[in-house]
Amino acid sequence: MIRNATSADLDAVVSVYDAVHDAEESGRTTTGWVRNIYPTCTTAQQGLQAGDLFVLEHENRIVAVARINQTQGAEYKQAHWSVDVDSRKVMVLHTLVVHPEYSGHGFGTRFVAFYEGYAAQQGCACLRLDTNIRNAAARALYKKLGYTETSVVPCVFNGIDGVQLVCLEKLL
Repeated sequence: MIRNATSADLDAVVSVYDAVHDAEESGRTTTGWVRNIYPTCTTAQQGLQAGDLFVLEHENRIVAVARINQTQGAEYKQAHWSVDVDSRKVMVLHTLVVHPEYSGHGFGTRFVAFYEGYAAQQGCACLRLDTNIRNAAARALYKKLGYTETSVVPCVFNGIDGVQLVCLEKLL
């Protein structure tokens, strides 16, 4: 089940972030995220406050987390999007993360499908998201799901210096 997160979910969400940081630090995954910089408890708290943090539960455990909203970061202005669309018709997926113990079980795909349905319900015609160029797994997933890489934007992203931000989009 995918649902809006509540304050009672905060510790579980941070636990998912920590598990990804552990996997990154041990070399089991490459997201390009950095512990104590991004994502953090503050990341989750901001999503809770905005009401746009979503969680995917499996067997009463939160196994995936993301934010879904219409906020396009400043870096998106540097991207070369394939379509020029009114920003009110764009939905953005941020910080999609699946607990490493559950990777490869289709939870990322389920979350993206939810995101697409949510965007359609909100009347959006264009989906946008981003990932670090180093995150080969995310890039492969998004390609498989029909997203097109439109740009690579060099930047400081979410406090992490030297990011090559891959911007992706898909039309509904």
